[in-house]
Amino acid sequence: MDTLTQTLEEALAELDRVAPNAPLLALGQTVFWDEPMKAGVAAVARRPLVAGIHDTDYFAKLPGGRKSNRPFESVPHNDTYTKGLWSAAAEFSALFGSETVITREQLLAHGVRLKKLTAVRPTILDEATEAWGWRGVVATSDEAPITAQIPIEDVYPELLSTLKWAIDRTLQTLAEPERLIGHERAEHLLHAVESAYAHGGSLSDFYRRLLPEVYRFVSGQPVEVESTQTTELLRFNRDTAHLPRFEIVGAFLDPLTSGTAREAYNEAIRQSEIYGLDRFMSGAIPFDLVIPGVGRGTIRVAPRAIIIMTSQPQFISLKRPVTTVQELAEAVERKFGPDCTLIGKAVTLIGMLAREFVFVFHEGASSYVRYSRKLHEQLEAQGIPCPAHPILRLRYHAWDALKECHSWLKLPEPLQRPFGTEELCAPSFAARWREVADEQNRVLDEVKNLRRPLDLIRFLADRVGASWICLAKEYTSLHAKLQDLETRIDTLKRERHALYEQLRARRQARVAAEIAKGEHWRAAIFEKSSVEADWAERTDLTESVELAIHEIAETEQRIRHLLHEQRELARDPDIIRAHDRRRGIEREAELKRLRLIRDAIIASKGLANASLRPGAWWFPLLCPDGGWFRETLSTAECYLEPLR
Repeated sequence: MDTLTQTLEEALAELDRVAPNAPLLALGQTVFWDEPMKAGVAAVARRPLVAGIHDTDYFAKLPGGRKSNRPFESVPHNDTYTKGLWSAAAEFSALFGSETVITREQLLAHGVRLKKLTAVRPTILDEATEAWGWRGVVATSDEAPITAQIPIEDVYPELLSTLKWAIDRTLQTLAEPERLIGHERAEHLLHAVESAYAHGGSLSDFYRRLLPEVYRFVSGQPVEVESTQTTELLRFNRDTAHLPRFEIVGAFLDPLTSGTAREAYNEAIRQSEIYGLDRFMSGAIPFDLVIPGVGRGTIRVAPRAIIIMTSQPQFISLKRPVTTVQELAEAVERKFGPDCTLIGKAVTLIGMLAREFVFVFHEGASSYVRYSRKLHEQLEAQGIPCPAHPILRLRYHAWDALKECHSWLKLPEPLQRPFGTEELCAPSFAARWREVADEQNRVLDEVKNLRRPLDLIRFLADRVGASWICLAKEYTSLHAKLQDLETRIDTLKRERHALYEQLRARRQARVAAEIAKGEHWRAAIFEKSSVEADWAERTDLTESVELAIHEIAETEQRIRHLLHEQRELARDPDIIRAHDRRRGIEREAELKRLRLIRDAIIASKGLANASLRPGAWWFPLLCPDGGWFRETLSTAECYLEPLR
């Protein structure tokens, strides 16, 4: 949607007009990615900021039916064995990294001959398509638990080792003495992590304890935030059912509006891949219930029962139908106690909490917002009130803001060729990264049109230089040599094909001669009074047949000779070596093309994605004086995104 951007101060001033009393809500699934960047918002906002852990969502599962002997495993995201991976509760990016997968389709679209490479390197796509600088922790069990149900001691070893991996990779990008200072800052972060772990509890408890510490670590100053988690925000019982956040649930329970509300929901998600309510069977509403010790499941409301579609469905018997939020809360508490959580599915969750809070989202966060907006519009159009505060969006320009950082960077390998150097200062990176991204997009456009191996090799000699200049000369020489061979072979083939035509004609001539001889025999010799002239003619006809047989044999012999000559040319050891060498250079060129494409995507799309949603803990490691963080915040483009 088109937006008019403002500074953060301007956006907050507008919020004072349109939502004067609503606290800000920063709701994320982990503290190790971009969420703590919102510490900057908390520092300048003139209203409370609630920092929460979205702990009622499912933890990521190991994709592709793979098995592991560990309960949790850290994996990369690629387009092969982790294709389709989704990991939000425990994802980590090193500096410059992002979850930007280079897809098989992208490689094919840019001309890579994958079959040629996978024939000799079967697993090459695992690495080639991997999102650089990113890892996610996944559960290896058949059924993924929700974050609130995972004991921290079960996942902590994998969580800590993956965080250390991301920190180590980040420190490798710093030159001395900045690396030493960055290492000291990293130790502060790891100490906070270990302290939070010492108190035990669940993964979400661990994250919640860590939230204020990470906010302070990132911003470099004390930040007033209230920490929470969705199991608390959306706790559903007799005492909380009256809260405005649960109002939207009533539209799906009231007999006067429930049918309309269901239709509005299904219509809102029609153009998406989100399941419609029919997928969850009769009586389903777009809300789940999280039952402590049992799990999470869709709520279905029937006249005499409520069914919770957990892995083992749970039932609440009713004496009369539930038609209000309060009645639903009483039924749930009576059966399961006061600590259940009622959470909207992706599309309704935003509307639930936007009723009381102003969500703070980074650019690109939550792809469900447009469907939530459609739902609200559909409900309002049907006369069902659906008030909601707007969302505060922040669009960061993290790499541009590096101009205020004085560190020297040692670029990771995928960025060295695009930037043309191994080491540069942060302001130079800030000044050049957009131009580099544009140039790499041009490279992508160029390589997709290089269909002939010779064109690709000449391109590499021109762009990459070094050994490719020598390889281009060698390939051109081999190509000329083999082209000369192909010309000779083509000449032999053409001569042989001409002889095939001649052979067919001579075989036809023999048949005609045999027929003529037979007809003459019957007409002039067999049981006839033959004269000398008849026998002379028969002799001539016999000679014609023999001549045809001789010419056929001669032609067949010439064809065999040409085939032999052709095979001898193809089997020449020098020629075989030339073919092998040419194929080897072509594979090298395809491999280089693949790496050029990978580097180009990382340096363009990957860097752009990382700039919009940077890992918050990068900032104090790279720029301990806070200059980078402050500049990123002050140059952020902000806007209010309506939900109705």
